[in-house]
Amino acid sequence: MQQPIVPFEPVLAQKIPQDQQWVAQVKWDGVRVLTYYDGERVRLFNRKLHERTMQFPELTEIKRYCGASSVILDGEVIALDKGKPSFYKVMKRDGIRREKNVEQARRQTPITHMVFDVLYYNGKWVTDEPLRNRQTILCEIITAQEDIQTVENFAAGASLFKGIKEQGMEGIVCKDLNSFYQIDGKDERWLKIKNYRDIVAVVGGYTLRGETANALLLGLYDEQQRFWFIGHAGTGRLTHEEWEHLTKILRSVGVAKRPFVNRPERSADAHWVLPELAVKIQYAEWTPGRGLRQPSIQAFVEVNPKACVFTDGVYPVGTKH
Repeated sequence: MQQPIVPFEPVLAQKIPQDQQWVAQVKWDGVRVLTYYDGERVRLFNRKLHERTMQFPELTEIKRYCGASSVILDGEVIALDKGKPSFYKVMKRDGIRREKNVEQARRQTPITHMVFDVLYYNGKWVTDEPLRNRQTILCEIITAQEDIQTVENFAAGASLFKGIKEQGMEGIVCKDLNSFYQIDGKDERWLKIKNYRDIVAVVGGYTLRGETANALLLGLYDEQQRFWFIGHAGTGRLTHEEWEHLTKILRSVGVAKRPFVNRPERSADAHWVLPELAVKIQYAEWTPGRGLRQPSIQAFVEVNPKACVFTDGVYPVGTKH
């Protein structure tokens, strides 16, 4: 069997290419999995080269969906929740560590493999072939099943992204049809455009690295004006000098008692503050636990902190509606 490889990665971008050699695909919110078949045995590995054969046994039944005598397929394993990909559901499958738990998890959380590339085919590497040729091979060898699909190309990337935003999905990937596949590579022949959302939250605490704040603990108010923790944000647009200035402000409004109704993770290292500072946060989605996924700091804003409330049907866990 071929040694597992680190897959080609897209670069984060803001602009959708318009040239004719570009196509757009849905960015499925799942787990990157490569399928290796040497003619006898099938093994699965993720992007970090960790084996996932045990976790996704349905993908090892390769003869039912692939006509190649040997192959390496690249794709993303997803799990659906109310018709949309759920990162947290697929991570339940990905996180299995005991074989005895696999069958129950397979029944509870069905998965689909969204296959978007082929790297090795019938004894030969095809990574030096342009993407358009690799996709032709893929269409010839893959027979779609309920749990095996090939990812569709869209010529109109802007229209696809608009639809993705309306559905509240993760984003799109734009690919140059002339691009070859760079193993362990990452460049602008593949671009990912993510559907980030914005929210204004309130700072209720912070953590330190040395003497300078390095992350903010964020919260929102519910209908009863209770203050709930929704996540940490340590990345974004603040410079080192701005973090130093912010640290002085945070120290000036410090309090001994936790302002949040719920206890944040990593709270042992937290310093609490009066919930007075409002900050614009960019994030990917809400987690099932009503926290922010991938939050990043954009700017501080002048608003009434008590006006920063849960909206759009999102409520703190444990409350009744």
